Order: sequence, then C-alpha cells, then structure tokens
Amino acid sequence: MNQTSLAVKNKSKHSNYTFWLFLLASVLIFIGLGLRDPWPADEPRFAQVAKEMVETGQWFFPARAGEFYPDKPPVFMWSIAFFFALFGSIKVAFLLPSALCSLLTLILVYDISKRLWSAKEALIATSLLLFSFQFLLQAKSAQIDAMVCCWITVGCYALLRFFLIGRQWRWYYLAFFFMGIGVITKGVGFLPALMLLPYFIHRRVWPQLEITKKQTKKQTKNAVFRWLTGGLVMLLAISLWLIPMLILVENSHDPSLALYKDNILFRQTVTRYADSWHHIKPFWYYLVEVIPLFWLPISIALPWLIPFWYRAIKKGDARIFLPLGWIVLVLLFFSLSPGKRGVYILPALPMLALISAPYFDSIINKKVFSWLLWGVVFLLSAGLLGFGLSGIVEASFALKLEEKFGLSPWMFFLVTGGLTCLVAALTVRGKRWRVWPYFLCTLWGIYATWGYALLDDVKTPKSVFANIEKAIGQHDATIALVDFSEQFILFSPYPIIHFGYHTHTDEQLSAAYQWLAKEDKGRYVLVDEKHVRYDCFKEEMATSVGYAHRVHWVLLSHKALSEKCPLPTTTTEIFRYTPDKPDT
Repeated sequence: MNQTSLAVKNKSKHSNYTFWLFLLASVLIFIGLGLRDPWPADEPRFAQVAKEMVETGQWFFPARAGEFYPDKPPVFMWSIAFFFALFGSIKVAFLLPSALCSLLTLILVYDISKRLWSAKEALIATSLLLFSFQFLLQAKSAQIDAMVCCWITVGCYALLRFFLIGRQWRWYYLAFFFMGIGVITKGVGFLPALMLLPYFIHRRVWPQLEITKKQTKKQTKNAVFRWLTGGLVMLLAISLWLIPMLILVENSHDPSLALYKDNILFRQTVTRYADSWHHIKPFWYYLVEVIPLFWLPISIALPWLIPFWYRAIKKGDARIFLPLGWIVLVLLFFSLSPGKRGVYILPALPMLALISAPYFDSIINKKVFSWLLWGVVFLLSAGLLGFGLSGIVEASFALKLEEKFGLSPWMFFLVTGGLTCLVAALTVRGKRWRVWPYFLCTLWGIYATWGYALLDDVKTPKSVFANIEKAIGQHDATIALVDFSEQFILFSPYPIIHFGYHTHTDEQLSAAYQWLAKEDKGRYVLVDEKHVRYDCFKEEMATSVGYAHRVHWVLLSHKALSEKCPLPTTTTEIFRYTPDKPDT
C-alpha cells in the first residue's frame, strides 16, 4: 500500500472516530433533557427569570417575581428565555444553553488540537474533556458556568490561532469580542486576555523561534495600534448590553433601576472578587479540594504530565507554554479571591485537555496510572453498591437518611453500583484505562434517567403546592412567601407576593402580618415553621403542608393572626407575580 492510500485510509478512520465521538458526546450531554425540573440552588432562579422575561416582555432587566435581579448580566437568562419562547417548556429550555455551549466547547478543542498537532491528538483532547467529571457535570446543569466557559474557550481558541497559526488579526479581534460577550455573561469573561502575558514572555525568552518574526519600525507601530484595539473590540461587545442599559436606567428615573445598575456594575464585580461575602475558602482550596476529584481523569495523570510539559517548555514549545501559562494564571486569579466555588475554574479545563492530549497516549499505557484510574472507579463503584445494600438491609444510618430526605434510593444505588462494579471487573485485564469512560457513560446514563425521576419530587416543592391545594382548594388564592427560594415562585400555580429577596426575615414577617390582616379571604402566607415562633401568628392554627429542601413549611390563613404582632411595623415594598401557567 503506497503512502497516499495509507493517508486516505487513516483520514477515513479518524473521520469515523470523530463522528462516533461527537455522537457519544451528544448522547451524554443531551440525555435526560426534559426529564427533570430546575433544581436548586441556581437553576430555579435562572429559569424563573427567563420565564418571567417571556411572560412580561421585559427582557432587559431580569426580575424574579417582579423584583430586579442584579447578580448577573442577562445573557444566560436570555438564552433560556429564547428556548422557552421557542418550545414553551421550561423543562426543555433551561438545560439547552449549557448543553449547546458544552458541545461547542468540545468542537473548539477538537479543531485547535487538530491544527496544532494532528487528528489523533484532537480525538484524545476531545475525549479527555468530554470524560472530565466537572465538564459533564456542568454540561448537564443550568448554571451560568458552562456558557462562560464556552465564550472563554472561544477567546483562547482565537488567540492560539492568532499566535501560532497564520498570524491573522481577525482571530485576535474575534478573541476580544467574545471576551466582551463573556463579560456580559459573567464578569470573568475577560480571562483569555491573561494569555498575552505568557505570549510576551515567550517572545522575550525564545526570540529566535518562528512565533515571533522580526518587524520593521513601521510594522511595529502598526502592530502596537492593533494590539490596543483588541481592548476596544471587547468594550464594543460589552457596550451592546451596557450602553442601552445605562440609557434605559437614566431615562427611567426609577430608584430601583439605579440601584440595579450600581449593584451589577460594582458590587457584583469588583467588590465580589476583592471582598467576597460568601463561599469563603483558603488559598489552596482549588489545588486540594477541587482539582483532584473534579478534574479526573487528568488530575491522576499530572505526575506524568508535568515532566512532559517541562521538557516541552525547555524547547520553547509555544503550543504548551501559552495554554499552560494561562491555566496557571487563571488558577492564581481565582485563588487570590477569598470567595471560591469549584465551578469557577471550569474555564481552565478545556485548555488543560488540549495540552495533555499529546502525551496521554503514552501515559495510559503506564501500569501505575491505569491501576490508579481503575482503583478510583472500583472504590466509587463499591461505595455505590455498599450504600445501596445498606439501605436494602435497613442499616440504622440508612434509615436515618431515608427519614431525613424522604427518599428511598436504595435500588438505584444498588443497580448503579452493581453495573459499575461489572464495568470494573470487565476492564481489569487489558486496557484498564477504558474503565473511566465506561464508568461515566454508565453512571450518567442511569442518573440522567432513573436518577432524575427519583430526585425530581425531592428537589422541587411540588408536593408542598399539592398539599396547599388540598388544604385550601381554591385557585384564586394569593400566597405570600417569607424567607423563600426561587423554586417556590417557579412552581407555584397561585399568584405570589413577596417582600424582597434580601429583606431581613423580621421585616418580611411583619409585612406578611400586615398584608394578611387586610383581607380575611383568599390570602395565605407560606413560611418555614421555625418563623411561627413569633407572637405574630398562632402556632396551633398553622397548617402543615410538608417538607421541601429539609424545611418544614406551614400555611397561615387570616385565622392564624395573633391580636398583635410585636415586630416593628414596616413599609416594606411588596412584589407581585402571577404565573401564566400552573406548571413548568
């Protein structure tokens, strides 16, 4: 067989592998779509805001039950609202943006890997990303991070094409444009710009390499202007949202919109990073508590990858130096902020898969690595199986968990653990590294179908509203929420009022007392049982409507009012929301 025929055969083989890989990716990412509702903590919030956009026609200023929501720019919520308007089902719409963005991220990693190395490395890089635990977890969640990861990956992709392939300025400008889109999705969208630092270091340390060609004085001046215009392109993208928002706020003369503007531009960006008020973690949090588990299987391979990267950097290989330098800067950036969540470092994972791919083919054949990976899967599988068995035999701790969560998932854990143990047994000989993708496929296949059905009632307040309907039997009632979370708005078939999401609980209770006292029919207050301890309401007149999210909820009618409420009278603003549909 001549070289041409061999090349054609190899190309055809890689095309087949690519097709099946992306087909598998699509199945893993989209399986379970429409089978579950939005789950806390973040999903009901974004789903409710998006649903409200469609229902009210107010798309520019996100709101939850009439109260402006300034924590995030509206891009992610726009995407959910678009699909909700298109399909009419929030159960389908809320997961689609993350799923589609994750698929695009895989395509970008495949393409840049193929351009920098070959089709073989592209397949490995894409597989590594797809089967990274954190990536699939976020691809199947309606959090904002999968989308911002996508925009950041577009930025990194475009910068690498500009730096390493062809030196075409349109890629540089495209990178900065999507950084701007990333910023108005979530403030950290500018992160690809950090790659400029390792790029200029590379120019200084390895000036003889092809990445940096000598320029004339005139070319240098033109280049300086072009470098600076990248920032202007990013500002242009940001201004697509920022300028109309500022104009609308200025012309509205609405103090609540002015507060929205100040909150989203300052408190939720600079203040949140430098002086975070929640999720406080130590500097080493990501290295010790997040990366070892959530970046599996790459995290296990790091002891072998680091020497490979070191040798590549010694040779001045910009394909490794630029992404690796950027990953280090991203980890440093998030580690310096006192507020940390594991999902924040997701945008670094695609570039990590990229620079791991050239060496992974040799790493997976190392006995220590393959046994470590197999051992992790075996321990996880045995844990699932053992947990299921403990429930079947009614172990005391299992019964306590069953009572606490109101759920009997023992057959689910037993079957899942049994199947994944079988996967481990079948892969103990031969290519043991296959245990990880087989394990994840099995786990997600079961969890995204059976698991979703099992958890949906527990993760939503549907049972609470079903009990309310039994208790009051009238759909023209209005329910006031006190100390609530957004899922109670999203799932309510009744008109809702509330007194401000961040209003102090005492003020909410006082306002609820005043509101309930004004009308003796059709008004009810839904509240955590612990808040009825105040003398504002009669505990014996509270109607239990069940548990949701480990809270015992009670319904208060006009009859539950005490003669006096010791809490100070308030003038708290009342927000109203009437759902278009009785369900989601």
